Amino acid sequence: MARTLAIAEAASLLQRGGLVAYPTEAVWGLGCDPDNEATVLRLLELKQRPVDKGLILVASHLDPLRRWLDLPALPPERLAVVLASWPGPHTWVMPAASDAPAWITGGRDSIAVRISAHPVVAALCEAFGGALVSTSANRGGEPPARCRADLDPLLDDAIDAIVAGDTGGLAQPTAIRLALDGAILRA
Repeated sequence: MARTLAIAEAASLLQRGGLVAYPTEAVWGLGCDPDNEATVLRLLELKQRPVDKGLILVASHLDPLRRWLDLPALPPERLAVVLASWPGPHTWVMPAASDAPAWITGGRDSIAVRISAHPVVAALCEAFGGALVSTSANRGGEPPARCRADLDPLLDDAIDAIVAGDTGGLAQPTAIRLALDGAILRA
């Protein structure tokens, strides 16, 4: 069973290549350093998720996401819509920077990002000093964990730590929309 750490300790562990579970807006998430390919691949293996699906990056504000994004490729009026929705439970698929790694983008020219208002997520990103991978804490085909007790024991044993807290109370994981036109990919 993974040990529970304070946010600062969990952030330090993430900086060293750790894999951490934490509460998000609706479900428990798994996070890691998106620049650490080995840890991202470990996360994908644990989840039984193919790399070509891509992953969501979460941050506490826009600055840590800028290096991952090609913001000039997004029309100003669409960028305004995206920015007006944050911080909050809105995940947007945006044009990716040309050097965004395939282990995050799934090999696409886009990347899913969110600026979270959830206090644990925001504090963890701040303490880490950047954006984090954020994916639901469940194995492929299994329902996401709604509370700490719902975490799959196999995941719980395989991750490095847990950050205590409660989910934000949303009934469903955050909607995912295309930034270019607002089309809904996941309601």
